[in-house]
Amino acid sequence: METKVIEGTEEIPRIVLDKKNNRFEFSGKSLLEDARTFYHPILDWVDRYSKEPNKKTEVIYKFNYFNTSSSKILLDILRKFNDIHEKGHDIQIHWYYTEDDEDMLEAGEIYAEKVKVPFKFINY
Repeated sequence: METKVIEGTEEIPRIVLDKKNNRFEFSGKSLLEDARTFYHPILDWVDRYSKEPNKKTEVIYKFNYFNTSSSKILLDILRKFNDIHEKGHDIQIHWYYTEDDEDMLEAGEIYAEKVKVPFKFINY
């Protein structure tokens, strides 16, 4: 399966989807007006990954900020990982937040309530 890497900018998150090296990361800022179009290839990649996932998958969410449009799609991505988890695969979400960013911690907690994938909250 091909590796997908998108280098982040001030408005676009850095995304690494690398099955071979077991690296799945979403980080930076996501300030997209049309998040659905941007994240569509990511959703497709996770769909393909779900057919033959690694024995253990750790997904890193390390956002500084994301807007409402991005928030909905990020939940869609989490739901796809949740589907993999519900099929018996070992998946964990590592949700990073800075000590002074209560909003990002709260966003992670809300997502954790909406899916059954285990979340690990990491203060950095």
